[in-house]
Amino acid sequence: MYGLRLPDDAAHRLEQMNDSIAHRGPDDQGTLTGEEVLLGHRRLAILDLSPAGHQPMHDQHQRLSIVFNGEIFNFQEIREELSEYPFKTQSDTEVILAAYLKWGKECLHRFNGMFALAIWDREQKELFIARDRLGIKPLYYHFQNGLLLFCSEIRGLLNSGLVERSINRDAVEEYFSYQTVHAPNTLVKDVFMLMPGHHLTARRGEITIRRWWSPRENFSRASEGKSYKEVCGDVYDLLQASVKRRLISDVPFGAFLSGGIDSSAVVGLMSRMQSQKVKTFTIVFDEEEFSEARYARMIAERFGTDHHEFRLGPEDFLRELPEALSSLDHPSGDGPNSYTVSKITRKAGITMALSGLGGDELFAGYPVFNRSLQLQQQAWLYSIPRFLRQMAGSAYMNVKKDTSAAKAAQVLGLADGSLRNTFPLSRQVGLPGYVRALLRTPPSGRDAIRHILDTELQDGGKALPLLSQVSVAEITTYMQNVLLRDTDQMSMAVALEVRVPFLDYKLVEYVLGISDAFKKPLFPKKLLVDSLGDLLPDEVVHRKKMGFVFPWALWLKKELRPLCDEHIRHLAKRDFIQGDYLLNSWTRFQKGDKQVRWLDMWLATVLENWMEKNRINS
Repeated sequence: MYGLRLPDDAAHRLEQMNDSIAHRGPDDQGTLTGEEVLLGHRRLAILDLSPAGHQPMHDQHQRLSIVFNGEIFNFQEIREELSEYPFKTQSDTEVILAAYLKWGKECLHRFNGMFALAIWDREQKELFIARDRLGIKPLYYHFQNGLLLFCSEIRGLLNSGLVERSINRDAVEEYFSYQTVHAPNTLVKDVFMLMPGHHLTARRGEITIRRWWSPRENFSRASEGKSYKEVCGDVYDLLQASVKRRLISDVPFGAFLSGGIDSSAVVGLMSRMQSQKVKTFTIVFDEEEFSEARYARMIAERFGTDHHEFRLGPEDFLRELPEALSSLDHPSGDGPNSYTVSKITRKAGITMALSGLGGDELFAGYPVFNRSLQLQQQAWLYSIPRFLRQMAGSAYMNVKKDTSAAKAAQVLGLADGSLRNTFPLSRQVGLPGYVRALLRTPPSGRDAIRHILDTELQDGGKALPLLSQVSVAEITTYMQNVLLRDTDQMSMAVALEVRVPFLDYKLVEYVLGISDAFKKPLFPKKLLVDSLGDLLPDEVVHRKKMGFVFPWALWLKKELRPLCDEHIRHLAKRDFIQGDYLLNSWTRFQKGDKQVRWLDMWLATVLENWMEKNRINS
């Protein structure tokens, strides 16, 4: 909390904020109170478990104070450059303080890690807040009338009593269209997210936000002129180094194992680097068509891991669901998936786990990568008059009558086949016609993903290969605003830290600069697979991709039906929803209408549950 004039009861309000995120840090808590700034912290001890790691932490002269969430994986190397500083702890937090004293804000460029941090400078009377390059750790803020509130979770801001509990009506359309709200906006009015790779400075009652890293300005050209074999060698070395960095820990750790390429690669590399068995965790479903147990077991046996399988049926999931939904700090369509695997991992005594998140985005693992190449080759299609393409799309949609046909019709009706126009459709979950009919508020005319692409792919984006442009699009939209946000809020809900080796910035910068000729996905993530050599068996490499997928469509019609029915009926009474249309859609879904998707109904359920739990007014 920062302001030239803080509330009289500011210390009490800070305590309320700190208490609301106790689940994120059960090991310790601390506060700092001053005339212009109050800092609070909850600690999940991973490095230097001693009391010396307490936060807020201060430098030797008590000039700087820091609260920090995350890990700096190369802190030991940075520490060697700061030999003149009299370190008193073995923590990365103290290294950040020493680095800031020596290099100021430029110290961010030296950090390899995941972080959200705030540093108060008593001499300058300046508050400095920063977020890591790729947005692995979150930071929300509210700034009004010279008062700045910031926290790792929205609920911390709400529990200050200084933020209005009102829905951001401008963001509801985006939520139903993309199953999230993209930063910097949120579903709470006047609450924002500090963007990845940005820092905020508060001074003299004003705030200034600047970007310090972006993929379009920082991709590497180191692969240019190299052979495919040399590039594969570089990728392997970078990924191996990334995994090694993320094994630094003073607590028990393990890995999520789905049996797919990405998590299997992480587990394989972990096993090559340490003598003790890697602890691996996977979910097994009663419904065989959704279960990946066979592939996970294959990897576990190959690398001799200490493997833990947890069978999950509808009754188990239903029992866990209220707790999972309560843990959602910001609504999302994917969140409970992450909660379940995090909880079972934490219960097994693990405090830190590695994940394969990011592999698909970096190594062309989604269908959109191939589709983008095809559209580039079929640019001639858009020389046909638009009205003829629209007619063809409508005819196709009338014949097939499903959501894939509706998407195809949208593509045919676009002005051109550019990534700016086509990519948003790949991440769209709520079709425009459905969203328009669902909401009472008129369409905004602003597409959040198109706006992001205009920013991320301008100028420097043109120098990126097409597949790397798609990677940037995936990273800055779905990955940062759904996958990473869900992973953080759901894992930290059970005090589990998740590390993501594929998002090491050195690996990201290198892979973004690799040509399409080397990265073209002739089979799933070919470049990554070839880089790994004989690490993974062919059965895992060439199997159908699944990931942690739950059989939602079945459950919503059976075991989860009462829960969904209650919340959908409540949401239908909200004044921004066309209640009759929502209830009609719910009835049609129950009757098996394929034009109403389970995700549309689940998003409505999640939104209403979140509004009720957080007392959000419409």
